[in-house]
Amino acid sequence: MLQRQFSPPASTSTLMTDIAIIGAGPHALTLVTHLLQKRKDMARRFLVFDPSGTWMQKWHHQFATLAIPHLRSPAVHHPDPHAGALRNFASYRHRELFPPYDRPGTRLFDDFCQDVVQRWQLQDRVYQARVEHLYLEPQSQSRPFHLILDNGQSVWTRRVVLATGSGPAHLPDWVKTIPTPYPSDCLCHASDLDLRQMTLAGETILIVGSGLTSGHLAIGAVEQGARVILMARRHYYDKIFDAEPGWLGPKYLKGFQAEPSWQQRSHMIQTARNGGSLTPELMLQLRRLERQGQVTCYEQCQVQQAHWLGQQWQVRCHLQTQHTCIDHLPIQRIWLATGTRLALPDHPLLQDIQATFPTTWIQGLPVLDEHLRWPGCELFLMGSGAGLQIGPVARNLAGARMARDRIVPALTKPTLALTVAPSA
Repeated sequence: MLQRQFSPPASTSTLMTDIAIIGAGPHALTLVTHLLQKRKDMARRFLVFDPSGTWMQKWHHQFATLAIPHLRSPAVHHPDPHAGALRNFASYRHRELFPPYDRPGTRLFDDFCQDVVQRWQLQDRVYQARVEHLYLEPQSQSRPFHLILDNGQSVWTRRVVLATGSGPAHLPDWVKTIPTPYPSDCLCHASDLDLRQMTLAGETILIVGSGLTSGHLAIGAVEQGARVILMARRHYYDKIFDAEPGWLGPKYLKGFQAEPSWQQRSHMIQTARNGGSLTPELMLQLRRLERQGQVTCYEQCQVQQAHWLGQQWQVRCHLQTQHTCIDHLPIQRIWLATGTRLALPDHPLLQDIQATFPTTWIQGLPVLDEHLRWPGCELFLMGSGAGLQIGPVARNLAGARMARDRIVPALTKPTLALTVAPSA
């Protein structure tokens, strides 16, 4: 069933709401379903703002463009408040749950999320607009937040939840120093690729990165007849999840939550995630393709310089171990599976908030209160921005469930509301 887009009255240029949720991805959906489970009367007290106008559009698009067959997270992690809801939904689709831990297939998860939206009657709760500016008016006790949308409308709200997902694409330094002009489709970040719209037969593609995205891109390119060179600054290694399962419960989180040093918490997050990794089954596929000569892996190797020579790339590398240099190989495309930047300190929606209520930053992460609330105002953060409180899985589906357990009480219990004092 198609989701209905929110339709405000045509004559309305200003919207009023109690809670404004920025972003309509899995974190926002997880928050909203739990909020309604706790308080059904909240159904008309929030609005969700997203440029797509629908739930989960960006998530679904990313999985489709990279031809990802199933999620990395187990079936118990999803946007519905009931842990067993996805397994119940898949009662006649067991073949779409992949071992270990019943990881859901992409199509199964998409269908389940649509079912969640319908069951909780959320089809018309996403307003199609991008929030361009977020201002704080402390003098206004009733609705101190002022949002400006890209359609020119204004939104006044008492509380804001920022759940916008990943940050801007991370580009290696050498990309910024390429001395020759090149076709835009011959060097792309993974976030701009769509394997469904490409013809790659006979091409050689260099994929830079060591994480899951690089593996999916390599498999997809080979299936289209391309030869792939994989390159990473480190060794490729495999693990089932982004972080060890102990980070999903008290085994590791108890010590993390007891750690008083924000610097040490940041270090624990970086150590636990340890950069990009591949799942065991994806690693097995890549090693098989490597033996067949369709994929070549260069480990502990970095691009030093790239030149576009009219029809192909010439790439020079810096090697930490001995490999045959690739500068003689004709490379038609370079794909960057280099992730995203954690750019919260420069996030345009946080500039006015920071000016009014400064907070401490640790390695790009803000220090929030126990409810993931920005100190001094009713702004809540979900996703990677809540890392210092949630831990290494803050950006994942499991992190969304942990975040909702902290935020929902502050949204539903008057005793946990924060009173913003008027500024001088």
